[in-house]
Amino acid sequence: MRAFIIILLFLLLGGLNSALAQDAVQADSAVIKQEAVPSVTAESEKTLVADDFTAEDVYYGEGDDEDFTDGAMESFDINDPIEPFNRSMFWVNDKLYFYLFKPIARGYRVVPEPARKSVSNFFSNLGTPVRFVNSVLQFKLADASTELGRLVVNSTAGVGGLFDPAKKYLAWRKKDEDLGQTFGTYGVGNGFYIVWPLLGPSSARDTVGLAGDFFLDPLRYVKMKPLERYALKGLEKETKLSLNKDTYEGIKRQALDPYLYVRTTYAQHRKGKIKK
Repeated sequence: MRAFIIILLFLLLGGLNSALAQDAVQADSAVIKQEAVPSVTAESEKTLVADDFTAEDVYYGEGDDEDFTDGAMESFDINDPIEPFNRSMFWVNDKLYFYLFKPIARGYRVVPEPARKSVSNFFSNLGTPVRFVNSVLQFKLADASTELGRLVVNSTAGVGGLFDPAKKYLAWRKKDEDLGQTFGTYGVGNGFYIVWPLLGPSSARDTVGLAGDFFLDPLRYVKMKPLERYALKGLEKETKLSLNKDTYEGIKRQALDPYLYVRTTYAQHRKGKIKK
């Protein structure tokens, strides 16, 4: 296991130098593009939200197979009594994104995309217990059976979850559920908005849910050192980020206040997932 993690980390960092070299070239073109991009208007906000962007994409490039928007920006928002703290954490995450996580993800792109998708599929398959249990708790029994079917098919025909034949051949799509959504279906409100360092945007309800989902993570029950577990979690997030199409950069260029935009989008996205 240790050798496997070291090899994966080597692949992650191996392309970092080439990515940093590319940044110098991309910087000049980015300046030109920015001059041609107007400030956000009501119509441009509608366009951004109509895409399959989620607040989690800001840091991890993590998205769903489903689109919860109706093509228009509704008046979604969330109570934010600790905004000064949240803005500070947003600033920290923003700097980590541009100066650490994104350069590593760009370096990781030297690995062919199909291989990175297989890594993403593997971690997605490991997340089945969280999705299955929360589907049951929400009485979505059809979704729960789909998750079990996906686990069996992808763990066998999909070579341990590296491939997703359940989606490709059987049209069994992942049903993204978590404990925060489960609380929401039982009428628990968001509570206050909070931005966690590294983890990104969340709420009081979703933070408690995240802690609960932690106990359903199979990696928690695999005998390995904490550093090895953190390395695998880092690989999972960097893989998703390497597959992301730079959504956050677009928001930074267009939004007058990216913090407010991400906060509103997060509230909208979570409400849509609960209603789904």
